[in-house]
Amino acid sequence: MDMDRLLSQMVEDAARVRALVQGISDQQARWKPAPDSWSILEVVNHLLDEEREDFRVRLDYTLHRPGEPWPPIDPAGWVTEREYNQQDPDASLAQYLSERESSIAWLRGLFAPDWDTTFEAPWGPITAGDIFASWVAHDLLHMRQLLELHWAYITAELEPYKPDYAGEW
Repeated sequence: MDMDRLLSQMVEDAARVRALVQGISDQQARWKPAPDSWSILEVVNHLLDEEREDFRVRLDYTLHRPGEPWPPIDPAGWVTEREYNQQDPDASLAQYLSERESSIAWLRGLFAPDWDTTFEAPWGPITAGDIFASWVAHDLLHMRQLLELHWAYITAELEPYKPDYAGEW
């Protein structure tokens, strides 16, 4: 695993998230294609909470506090409980970017981490390397989600016209 390259990827992915979110209207930030889907703002706040309460914390516990239980998280519940869609879009993005910078600094400060250190999760064993790999991949999942939300928003705005000539989505 090439840590330097993966940390660069995480820095670049944060910039990509910023590019996908910065400058959109408040209406678009809060818009949902369906009542049970997430808005762009909800995605950003999810990324923020995952950054500060999930990946970094759980990787730290796995590497440095073997045998201690992970603090509980509720990513799906937090969307409504923490009223993600009512938050300030600019402030949410700024907080996410700040937390990502803290995460990168923390990751760069790790000295010879044992990526094979294992935590016994309720669903089965997971290594520190698996957690880190999931953290890197998590960005890509939500960048895809952000692009899908942009597509859904613009196609709704274009009605009654269709962007089919642009190509298949």
